[in-house]
Amino acid sequence: PAELMLPLDRPRPVHPLQTVGSVPFALPEDMITRIEALARGHGATPFMVLHAAVSALLSRLGAGTDIAIGTAVAGRADAALEALVGFFVNTLVLRLDLGGDPDFGALVARSREVCLDAYMNQDVPFERLVEVLDPPRVLGRQPLFQTMLVLNSGVEGSFAAPGLKTQPLSVSVPTAKFDLCFTFTEEDGAWRGELEYSAELFDRASADGLAARLIGLLEQGVAGPARRGSERAVLLPEGTA
Repeated sequence: PAELMLPLDRPRPVHPLQTVGSVPFALPEDMITRIEALARGHGATPFMVLHAAVSALLSRLGAGTDIAIGTAVAGRADAALEALVGFFVNTLVLRLDLGGDPDFGALVARSREVCLDAYMNQDVPFERLVEVLDPPRVLGRQPLFQTMLVLNSGVEGSFAAPGLKTQPLSVSVPTAKFDLCFTFTEEDGAWRGELEYSAELFDRASADGLAARLIGLLEQGVAGPARRGSERAVLLPEGTA
């Protein structure tokens, strides 16, 4: 699909300002343990479980069964690049088929297949992919995907090198690159999440609701991976967004 039909609060503006909003959230420690166990049981990774959950959320909210989500890869598959300073990050498009109302375990298996295929082709520059596919262009809308998913694992607070002193630099980005961007960061065994959203398209309350619904779907998925997608609730408790 050229554009996922997300539950927007407002139509996409002709001249978007791309103002960014942000919603922090956290995953309970016991849920992290169960996500990792579910991933191991399906020969997958925690990222693939998160990918299945985000795709299921968007599908249940009206985006259909053909879900394209973007992600970033380090671009250092060659061992010769491990010690080389530089920026090798590339963008991949993960296109997941949710047709047939699969259970969550089957969806994780589908995500595994999609992700492994994408990793095999990670050297193809994203810009080249856009050039070849030539999707319809709309001002203020990313081509090929509009929702991003990122898992930062093994984040270190410092970097050491001979004769060099470094410290982390926090950078605030005032614009939204995507309609939605789900970011998970793993630090010391804990996972913190952040949902960045385009404030031209979504209200803060709606973004809060999306984050809460994602946590709910993850909870249901790891607790009952044999339950089909139509059997998993996306409603929030009464009194919430």
